[in-house]
Amino acid sequence: MSLSEIIRQQKQFYQSGKTRDVTYTLKQLTKIKQVIKANESLIYDAIMADFGKSVFETYTTELGLIYHELKILKRHLKKWRSSKKISTDLANWPGKSYLIPEPLGNTLIIGAWNYPYQLSLLPALTALAAGNTVILKPSEIARHTSRIMAQIINQNFPSGLFHVVEGGVIETTELLKNHFDKIFFTGSTHVGRIVYQAAAKNLTPVTLELGGKSPTFVLKDAPINITAKRIVWAKFLNAGQTCVAPDYILVDKSIESDFLKALSREIERQYNFKANLPENYVRIINKTNFERLHALIEPKKVYYGGQILPEQNIIKPTILHSISFEDSVMKDEIFGPILPVISYTDLNQVIHQVKNMPKPLACYVYGKNQKDIDKIINNLSFGGGMINDSVMYLTNPNLPFGGVGFSGMGSYHGKAGFDAFTHYKSLIKKTFWFEPPFKYLPYKPWKLKILKWIFE
Repeated sequence: MSLSEIIRQQKQFYQSGKTRDVTYTLKQLTKIKQVIKANESLIYDAIMADFGKSVFETYTTELGLIYHELKILKRHLKKWRSSKKISTDLANWPGKSYLIPEPLGNTLIIGAWNYPYQLSLLPALTALAAGNTVILKPSEIARHTSRIMAQIINQNFPSGLFHVVEGGVIETTELLKNHFDKIFFTGSTHVGRIVYQAAAKNLTPVTLELGGKSPTFVLKDAPINITAKRIVWAKFLNAGQTCVAPDYILVDKSIESDFLKALSREIERQYNFKANLPENYVRIINKTNFERLHALIEPKKVYYGGQILPEQNIIKPTILHSISFEDSVMKDEIFGPILPVISYTDLNQVIHQVKNMPKPLACYVYGKNQKDIDKIINNLSFGGGMINDSVMYLTNPNLPFGGVGFSGMGSYHGKAGFDAFTHYKSLIKKTFWFEPPFKYLPYKPWKLKILKWIFE
């Protein structure tokens, strides 16, 4: 089926009004879960082929989040789809005011490769929940997962409602030439700019979920062992190919030595490379990314790790020390299992340095001194973050997830996701039994006095 035909069908399907039927939408959300459940073995096989990722990690970082989001959407959809009565100002008395949610229309979701199911299907099912049609373009880099998503979606849903389009840059470029009512993109800042420019031609609203160098502050009073444990898990999850992973560490100089030792011990505890390759360690997605990451490992600055398995695209967990903000590893988001550690003696100075960098997607602070924690949180702009943990904040559907500045615009998850694909019409309903005279001609001083009383 041609792209133009799919788009035509989706426009026609949306105009039919079927997607506005809450009962119909709930049936589709139920069917999505049934389809995913029925094909879980194929889904696990595909991601194993792309990443070597275990069933456990695939469920916890991808399918589990999708199932949980579906549960939240189904639980609240009728309420979220309902008109909401709000207070009415005195100037419109007697009257009643409402916000009426309506779907934006035909939407395009462009997913990312690092968590190919979650970052493609989660925004797609949220768009469907809001009453839109969806064309989903998964990343071609994770080709096996892209293929399985196309297979299970296109075989089970009408193309006018939900359709997966596979392909690379050429197909994405063709998609972006068309008018959509909403574009949702997850990926790099560079490609985000291209998507944003294409959307601007049609004044299409966009949500951009990008990335950036997310800092992690380790204050001098942070409990070293539990801090190291949480950071190692968060950083090397998915081999560091996580948009909200701790990108680099800023540690108080007084605890740097003990902290580096704790990180090393924790890596050895969580990832045992002495025998075979650990089941829970993921490979780098392709040779291009592998070579880019390998080039960032400066041998003289390796504190721990640094070993590579080129034939398997594996880079073992690596800690770099004696790092400065001028090093090459600090120029762009790492997106791999390399953790640079920068020590500081002046917290104010290092906050200033981070502040001068592009706004990151996440920021993490480990410590007990509330004054120092507040200083970091209140002085830095970032999408979201945590105090005394990392990454896990994105699992809370009550927290909007998204970036700011170069790390993105807009947010989703839970109600924020529903809102991202919804327009709220403002409406006031007036009665006929009373009409105040002060807004009509002729204008009189006493009328102006009343208006000033109302507005001021």
